[in-house]
Amino acid sequence: MADIEFYQQKIRECEREIEKGIIGQKDVIRQVMLALLTGGNVLLEGMPGLGKTMLVRTIGQVFLLSFKRIQFTPDLMPSDVTGTNIMVKDGGNSSFRFQEGPVFANLVLADEINRATPKTQSALLEAMQEHTVTVGNESHRLEEPFLVLATQNPIEQEGTYPLPEAQLDRFMFKVLVKFPDKEDLRRIVELTEGREIPEIKETLDGKGLLEARNLIAQVPVADAVMNYILELVMATHEKNPYIREGASPRAAQAMIRASKARAFMEGQFNVSFEDVKSVAYPVLRHRILLNFDAVSEGITEDEIIRQIMESKEKSLYA
Repeated sequence: MADIEFYQQKIRECEREIEKGIIGQKDVIRQVMLALLTGGNVLLEGMPGLGKTMLVRTIGQVFLLSFKRIQFTPDLMPSDVTGTNIMVKDGGNSSFRFQEGPVFANLVLADEINRATPKTQSALLEAMQEHTVTVGNESHRLEEPFLVLATQNPIEQEGTYPLPEAQLDRFMFKVLVKFPDKEDLRRIVELTEGREIPEIKETLDGKGLLEARNLIAQVPVADAVMNYILELVMATHEKNPYIREGASPRAAQAMIRASKARAFMEGQFNVSFEDVKSVAYPVLRHRILLNFDAVSEGITEDEIIRQIMESKEKSLYA
């Protein structure tokens, strides 16, 4: 109990420290924190200039984690991400040595990931799922904790390549970064123009984060809550006039892990229905494929998720 309360307090302190440097994005910070606490990758979608890069840098500072940024462009090669074998001369002998790429960091920001070709995008798949990088016949283990945070612009689509469904499914969350309101915008301007320079404290290291993850994995999930999660995922495969393909089994796994993390952050000792409802949108919105009717009528994934949750909630309390 002492360990649980200690890490719950530490995680809340980390969240407050991050909020010092990232104004007006509390929901985004919370969702990225949930992913960090469960080892899940995050796809951040929003307009440029909303602090996505600063968010990742600040998280690295608060948790004492190494950080690297990769700017994805059409001419980026897979070896530019993973690294490559280079020839090294030692006296009269030559040998190959592996030169690590920028993916070898605790936090990797894949900026504008949809601007790279599918071949380069796929270079991240093994790292995101297995936390390893294979070059030639050798596999290299990535240092834990490891997390990929990718960004994409939802408006500008010229010169972009849609992310394959297999890669989208490896993101635990798809987080929508919204434009701040007027008051938050004023605070952002004052912060960036130097009137206020917040002091960001190093609060928890990587080892402590991994210990918190172990505690979160032990948070119990009641049968009724587990059934609710499974029913939400199964509902995406039921007959629906707007859904072309439903969510994969990874959606249920992600919802369970994220719900446990939220319960932990809220100081609870078991997962509630409210925990599940709060993480359903970021878990499901990129795993539901809409058909032409939905696109032509302006129906969004979030609207479909809301309808599913409302229908299941009625049956839940019936």
